[in-house]
Amino acid sequence: MCSFIKLSAIAVLVVSLTGCTKRTDPGEHLPTIQQGSVIFIHPDGSGANMWQAMRLFKVGPDKNTFWDDMDHMGLYRSHQADCITTSSHAGATVHAFGKKVPYETYGVHPDRPVISLSGKTFSIMTEAQKAGKSTALINSGHICEPGTGVFVANASDRGNTDTIAEQIIRSGVDIILSGGEIYLIPEGVKGFHGKPGKRKDGKNLIEVAKELGYTVVYEKDELTSLPFETNKVLGVFAAKHTFNDLSEEELAENELPMYEPIAPTLAEMTDFALKLLEYKQRPFLMIIEEEGSDNFANKNNALGALTALSRADEAIGVAQNYINYYPNTLLITAADSDAGGMQACTFGNDLIPGDSLPPFNSNGAPVDGINGTGTMPFIAKPDRNGNELQFAITWATYDDVYGAVIAKAHGLNAERLPNNVDNTEIYKLMYVTLFGHLP
Repeated sequence: MCSFIKLSAIAVLVVSLTGCTKRTDPGEHLPTIQQGSVIFIHPDGSGANMWQAMRLFKVGPDKNTFWDDMDHMGLYRSHQADCITTSSHAGATVHAFGKKVPYETYGVHPDRPVISLSGKTFSIMTEAQKAGKSTALINSGHICEPGTGVFVANASDRGNTDTIAEQIIRSGVDIILSGGEIYLIPEGVKGFHGKPGKRKDGKNLIEVAKELGYTVVYEKDELTSLPFETNKVLGVFAAKHTFNDLSEEELAENELPMYEPIAPTLAEMTDFALKLLEYKQRPFLMIIEEEGSDNFANKNNALGALTALSRADEAIGVAQNYINYYPNTLLITAADSDAGGMQACTFGNDLIPGDSLPPFNSNGAPVDGINGTGTMPFIAKPDRNGNELQFAITWATYDDVYGAVIAKAHGLNAERLPNNVDNTEIYKLMYVTLFGHLP
């Protein structure tokens, strides 16, 4: 009898342990779903390794970033229909439609539309608009960047910026904040930011936006001076990106700033957009992308990537503060891949204090210090004992890799984020929060 009881107990334990590995959809086997607003922040190219390095850079090894303080997390699986590593446009498509797609997909297959997980021929943002919800797109990159653009535009080639930009301007999104003036004005026409336009169709989409009821602003001070009752806002904060995505050495040689000083930061754009959406008093879907964390990493610019990710973290902090006042809001974050395979490391006793870092590690991996190759190491913010520890950044590649991408969720329905997060489940969690049921 005792043996039978022991064996039964063991069997129950085995079943329980194996059951723990089952992946569930957001909303499955959980209490009644609560509807609310959604903020999706996409810190592009940021694997767990980059977040670890950014923590050292921003607050030190023993303190928490805003990202650290999010409620729930899961390991994100970034593979697509035909490849292990995704492209930015395919990654954005899976977030916007909830379906895995081929690598070269910007919201549409070459011969047919992408059908969303909810069975629509349009994205979750368009579905939210049709349901009467407010919407916002915010990007530190140019307006056609797929991390935000795919939510309201599609093209057979992500290089079709004439088509993509016009779809975004005509989408009806309440708030559009980004760079990319050159994609909004005719070829040869010089814009506010001093660069000639690239549109080959001769259209001036800034004038079109004004006709559609948008208030257009070009600088941070203009944005923050707008009254909160402003109906629609188009922010055009740079000729292309709001940052200069070059290596450390190229930035220094050309005397260029890392970020354009007149452009608002991602946190400032997020804060102002939330205030405008709060005034509208409707549920909303806000898609935010920090593009610099990907682009700087693809240039193996360590200082640029860590600065960009710090900016994304500040935007996460703004969203968390909003949720403190409006808890019927979900904040979710995820990259779609790991840019450059960044790793923080130390050279221990091999590096004499005051010496510059070697250009390569012993296995040939490129090494970055605070100002690029062959410069002094980074110094982390103090640890709990007041020690300021040095570190270097090594790189695996210029490209995006599969990596250890982490998805996190905070606020309303955050507990519905699975421990193992397929990239399609970002869509599912947003959908279930916006509409109150699974697609």
